[in-house]
Amino acid sequence: MMGPTDQKKGTAGCIKAKLSHLRVAQATRWSVYFIAIGLIAGLGSVAFHYLCQIGIHYFLDMAAGYRPPPPAGERHLLPLTATPFNRWMLLFLPAIGGIFSGWLVYTFAPEAEGHGTDAAIRAYHHKGGFIRNRVPIIKTIASAITLTTGGSGGREGPIAQIGAGFGSFLATTLKLSDRERRIMMAAGIGAGVGSIFRAPLAGALFAAEVLYRDPDFESEVIIPAGISSVVAYCVFCLLFGWGSLFDSPPFKFRNPMELGPYLVLALVLVGTGVFYIKAFYGTIHAFESIRKIPNHIKPAIGGLLTGIIGFFLPHTLAFGYGFAQMAINNELTIPFLLSLALGKVLTTSFSIGSGGSGGVFGPSIVVGGAMGGVVGQIFHAIMPTVVTQPGAFVVVGMAGFFTAVSNTPISTIIFVSEMTNSYHLLLPSLLVCSVAYTASRRWTIFNCQVQSKVDSPAHAGDFFVDILQAIPVEDLMPLVQKVTLIPQEMPFMEFKRYFSETKQHYFPVVDGDQRLVGIFSVNDIRGVLFAPEIERLVVMKDVGTSEIIVTTPEEDLNAVLKKFTTRNIDSLPVVRADDHGILLGMLNRREVIAFYNQKVEEMKSRRQARLAQ
Repeated sequence: MMGPTDQKKGTAGCIKAKLSHLRVAQATRWSVYFIAIGLIAGLGSVAFHYLCQIGIHYFLDMAAGYRPPPPAGERHLLPLTATPFNRWMLLFLPAIGGIFSGWLVYTFAPEAEGHGTDAAIRAYHHKGGFIRNRVPIIKTIASAITLTTGGSGGREGPIAQIGAGFGSFLATTLKLSDRERRIMMAAGIGAGVGSIFRAPLAGALFAAEVLYRDPDFESEVIIPAGISSVVAYCVFCLLFGWGSLFDSPPFKFRNPMELGPYLVLALVLVGTGVFYIKAFYGTIHAFESIRKIPNHIKPAIGGLLTGIIGFFLPHTLAFGYGFAQMAINNELTIPFLLSLALGKVLTTSFSIGSGGSGGVFGPSIVVGGAMGGVVGQIFHAIMPTVVTQPGAFVVVGMAGFFTAVSNTPISTIIFVSEMTNSYHLLLPSLLVCSVAYTASRRWTIFNCQVQSKVDSPAHAGDFFVDILQAIPVEDLMPLVQKVTLIPQEMPFMEFKRYFSETKQHYFPVVDGDQRLVGIFSVNDIRGVLFAPEIERLVVMKDVGTSEIIVTTPEEDLNAVLKKFTTRNIDSLPVVRADDHGILLGMLNRREVIAFYNQKVEEMKSRRQARLAQ
């Protein structure tokens, strides 16, 4: 026969098994969601890559005879034509692409203009992760048209919106919360970016880091984005082959003296990065200020300006990844690299800033690599025994430049390491990215980034709780009020005379040893005040309740505020932690809220002072 102890053990074991089963079921369900996001993002990457290859074949190759080299990890999917090179076609082709892209975007999904990553960041912070279903489709087609007709941009923007859009759609369909939709949307960003650039780890970190300007991560995003990114990467590579996007020689960092030139590189990248951001947003503001021209025509004007630059510098058009590969191999001259970097800044600004569609990460890789090649070759000529491999500066330049313009140092270091399959340059990359990040924190190419979680509407409630949990009642002891204690045997008639002269609202009741035994408020005595037939019979222990809700100096303000709101009371007795009968004073709800507001203002002031330095 089973005894009481055995029954308790059996019940506890049953409950434990059910909880374990619940956790496994929940983890399985969420894993299925993230795998589905990865599959869609991977298929979206495949579809977009095919669209770009087809567009480049028919527009740049067949129509203009322009065949930009691919990076080592990619190849032309269609055979090259014999069309002779025609600069005049390159002059007008981006404008033609701008007409179609502009009409498509501003007719069906105006929010799909510009670079898609910024739109996804805005959705995360301000829209509960919601993205309209049509946006990823329009973004994909418009970006393919913009980029394959010569417009300069990256392919991560549309792919990020494909993954983010499906994550948002899935969460909305399943009627999940805003928080869960944001996580699934961010997982889609990581999956899209990680697959198209063959950098799954970096994609997951990027999705968690790109949301903020400060060195902050959205920690709850990393694991979901990691699952989705791995799945998307596998889908993409199953069709287009495994390996990194770029191929680099076995660069190695061996000489500490080389850190000097790398430090110079960091400063050069910061200057170029600020120029890139100023040019990009200056172009956006210039086109926004033109009111007389319809929005869907503006990308055609930007395309024409892009074509004018491309007429003289055709290597600044389209993606440019092949030229970055050549820079890694040290096959380009300093003048060519300079024209590639500065020209790419202008063509990207005109192509995307006018309302065209495309990403900004891809051009940043090319610009940073080109400037890295310039600095590397200069120092190789000056000190060849120290800087022995100028191509290494190209790889580090890629990481440093995008860090300077995006405030994402950690994910960018991993990005470039995965994209180039070069992990021996982590030390100089860390130096360059750290310096670039520190020197350029005032600027960012992602205008929708918020400073930190404090400033994100998505975390307004979380931040409130975090601050309260970090503050013990002990910090408010100077604000804890000393109040008059009411003896439990005091007649109500005597209390009535005292009550007419006090502004006190809550009255602790104590015994003969001054120990807390009850409490009552002004609301509790109304029944006696308006019943004169009993007021001479009542003593104060009859009015007070013995079920006292108290707090201690060790308790945090979040717990205190819950007690205030749960029982709808405005003041709590503060008692000693080791003896709840000893009253230290009364803590009012108003003081707690005022103290919280003061702490928030102090934190904001410190952050503003830090940023102003």
